[in-house]
Amino acid sequence: MKREHPETPSTVEEEGGGSSPKCMKSMWDDDDDGDGGMDELLAVLGYKVKSSHMTDVAQKMEQLEMAMGNTEDGISHLSSDTVHYNPSDISGWLESMLSVLTPEQTNSTSSMIINNNHVPLVSDQHSFSPSSIASRSSSTNPFHQNQLQIFEDKSEYDLRLIPGIAAYNHNNNNKRSKHHDGGGARVSSRSVNSAAAAPRPLVLVDSQEAGVRLVHTLMACAEALHNDNLKLADTFLKQIGQLAVSQAGAMRRVATYFAEALARRIYKICPHPSSIDSSYSDVLLMHFYETCPYLKFAHFTANQAILEAFAGADRVHLIDFSIKQGLQWPPLMQYLALRPGGPPAFRLTAIGPPQPDNTDALQQVGWKLAQFAKTIGVEFHYRGFVCESLADLTATMLDIKAGETVAVNSVFELHRLLARPSAIEKVMNTIREVKPRIVTVVEQEANHNGPVFLDRFNEALYYYSAMFDSLEDCGLTQPSSQQDVLMSEMYLGRQICNVVACEGEERVERHESLVQWRGRMESAGFDPVHLGSNAFKQASMLLAVFAGSDGYRVEENGGCLMLGWHTRPLIATSAWRLASATAN
Repeated sequence: MKREHPETPSTVEEEGGGSSPKCMKSMWDDDDDGDGGMDELLAVLGYKVKSSHMTDVAQKMEQLEMAMGNTEDGISHLSSDTVHYNPSDISGWLESMLSVLTPEQTNSTSSMIINNNHVPLVSDQHSFSPSSIASRSSSTNPFHQNQLQIFEDKSEYDLRLIPGIAAYNHNNNNKRSKHHDGGGARVSSRSVNSAAAAPRPLVLVDSQEAGVRLVHTLMACAEALHNDNLKLADTFLKQIGQLAVSQAGAMRRVATYFAEALARRIYKICPHPSSIDSSYSDVLLMHFYETCPYLKFAHFTANQAILEAFAGADRVHLIDFSIKQGLQWPPLMQYLALRPGGPPAFRLTAIGPPQPDNTDALQQVGWKLAQFAKTIGVEFHYRGFVCESLADLTATMLDIKAGETVAVNSVFELHRLLARPSAIEKVMNTIREVKPRIVTVVEQEANHNGPVFLDRFNEALYYYSAMFDSLEDCGLTQPSSQQDVLMSEMYLGRQICNVVACEGEERVERHESLVQWRGRMESAGFDPVHLGSNAFKQASMLLAVFAGSDGYRVEENGGCLMLGWHTRPLIATSAWRLASATAN
């Protein structure tokens, strides 16, 4: 909820200090002068600067920058004097700041509340132009709606390296300073100020500005990890939590998951994929299925390609590399049941991981599907295989019978094979041996398999930010599904943890882009199958019925279909068949 900011006087009286009559007089004098000759841009934002005074203001800004940079003990001593909030008279404010910011001022142990609008971003600390102040001053206007949060800095580290941190002075109070003793010897000593004696500074942070700094800090932490600077990474990590609390909704939650993943990487606490309860993962997947259209889109577009491949076949055999709860197949069986001339005999081979409690989850899924097939009059045969990896399968295990039309389906599974050397090649060989009429592949449209950690992190940050944003929108359009949204975020949070925290064979979330999968499939002896305009239209209609939001986009890319959030593609469905030479 956004909060109105009432106009505050240009001076605030604190203990031990008083108001600045000079500054107050200057402000009232400007009011008496009227608006003639005032800079229009700054006037709209509440700042009164005559056009003829712009040069003088710029010079005072440069002087203030030099004074702040040359002050040995920082600017904490200003807390005992007048502190100005949102001054409309820039010239008077700069003059009052210059008058008190002198080397003769003694160090103070008081804390100071700093308004971000009067301290430049670190990335812009050498650019003090009127236009830059105007661009940052919208939050000083009484009509500015951005929420402000107050934080207490509890870090023991120098925070000057964090990009965009405007709330901390550039001169660390704990820095070492050089002094000469009476004999001329150079002595290195700590500043007189004691961090233990002085209260930590309170920082007034604009939530929008803090959001930018939060992203910068996440990336800075990843860069420190990339450079094996664990101490600096830990410093950044401690600030991420403080910045995240100023955010609301998706930004806050995605930052929390990335912070946890970074912490796990710093302290080398990465959960092994085999230690994750697959039954609980299926529960999270169910919530993800119910919350957003990604899995529905994946199932629908893959089923369309499979139905076209099964046209005219009397016996069909479907091999599912990722059966999960079997949610994909009831709609397909319904279509087969309505086929002119009657449905074909439908045989399903399901692949799934072992269960930690040794329960036969695959058999339970098969029983439910068999009951459904019986109600709609489809001849159904089912067989389940439990295996740690798809690479453990062989063509003989799949038991392909003569006269069967075979289809192979994989939804969010093939990328996991990239963690093991030669695993993807072995699976492609198995697929070729069963001679399927169609192979459907659904994968995340991202590149989380690069060799450089920093690139992988940045790609994941933007990818999952879009994912979380779309989930938040689903929660707004479907208020009853808040629990589903939270569980769906946990489902994605596990992926974030694996992408960021794990390495080697433990990093199984090795998503690759459609372009990369095209290269893999073609080199393995498969040709692309165009999904067609009909599938595109029906997918768009399905999306309109389900999502209730105009943020989702269906896009056709070289015969494949992509679903994205606004302009960012997030998942891609492609279909393949054996190349002519390979089939012969």
